[in-house]
Amino acid sequence: MLSEDIAKQMGKASGEFLKVICQEASDRRDKYWGREVTYSRKVFIPLTNMCRDSCSYCTFVKTPESGEAELMTPTQVLTTALKGQNMGCKEALFSLGERPEMRYQYARDRLAQQGHETTVSYLYEMADLVLKKTMLVPHINAGALSHSELERLKPVAGSMGMMLESTSTALTKRGQAHYACPDKVPARRLDTLRAAGELGIPFTTGLLIGIGESWQDRIDSLIAINQIHQKYGHIQEVIIQNFRAKQGTKMSGFKEPSAEDMLRTLAVSRLLLDPSISLQAPPNLEENYQSYLRAGINDWGDIPRHQRFY
Repeated sequence: MLSEDIAKQMGKASGEFLKVICQEASDRRDKYWGREVTYSRKVFIPLTNMCRDSCSYCTFVKTPESGEAELMTPTQVLTTALKGQNMGCKEALFSLGERPEMRYQYARDRLAQQGHETTVSYLYEMADLVLKKTMLVPHINAGALSHSELERLKPVAGSMGMMLESTSTALTKRGQAHYACPDKVPARRLDTLRAAGELGIPFTTGLLIGIGESWQDRIDSLIAINQIHQKYGHIQEVIIQNFRAKQGTKMSGFKEPSAEDMLRTLAVSRLLLDPSISLQAPPNLEENYQSYLRAGINDWGDIPRHQRFY
C-alpha cells in the first residue's frame, strides 16, 4: 500500500503526475475487483429529518419551527418500502438525523405517539417491520451510535453506515462546518467505527471533502479508517463525497472541490486503503462523473429509485 509520506506529496498532483497516480489506482482496482462496476438498488427511507446537529452545509435537516419537520409513521415506512420493492429495489436505506429527541420537544412528542422514547428504539421497530413485511434488506445509516445501540440494531440490519467525514477537530470550532454538532466530533465517530468492528457489523463509511479540511486531514482520516479495518475487517466500503454548496446554508458561498481534487483524493484513497475495501463516489454530484472510473472506484453506491411514496 501507499506510504503516508508519499500520500502527503500527492496533495497538489496534476497533469501527467495525476494521470500516473490514477493509472496506478485503476490497476490496483482491476487487480482486486476486476472491471465490473457495481451499484445498489435501494429505496430511500428518511425516517426523520430532525437532528440535534447543525451542520453548516446541510439541507436535509428541518427544525420543528420550519413546519417541515417529520417523523415517518409505520404506514409511511411500509408503503415506501413496498413501492420500492415493486420497482426492483433490494435494500431499504434508512437515513435519518441524529438524536433529535435530545434537542426538540416536538421530536419527543412524535416518538411518544409511536410508543418510543428514542429515535434508535423506533428505528429498530421500523427496520424490523421492513424485514418482516417485505423482501428488502435494511441498511441503517443513523450516524454516531454507541456499542449497545449498534448491538441492538444489528439483528435487523444487513449492514450499517456512517460517514466519518473528517478526523479534523478544527472543523468543530466556531464558524466551521461541524460547529455545534456533538455527533460530528471525530472521536465519537471513530468510536462508532470501532464498536461496529467489535460487533462484526458490515460497515460503510467515508470522507466529505471540501468542507474546510486540509489535504493532511484527508490522509489522516483515510489512515484512521484503514487502521480500524485492519484490526476488525468490517469496513466494506469507503465513500469519497464532494461537498456541494447549497442555497440557504451557512456554506452557500463556500468553494466546492474541483473535479481534479476529487480524482487525486479518489486515487490516493484506493492506494492507501486495504484493497478489500470497496471504493465509491456518488455520480450525482459531478457532471463528469465517468472520470472517477480512471481514479480507481469500483462502485457507484446506492441509486435511490424515489424518495417519497406516501
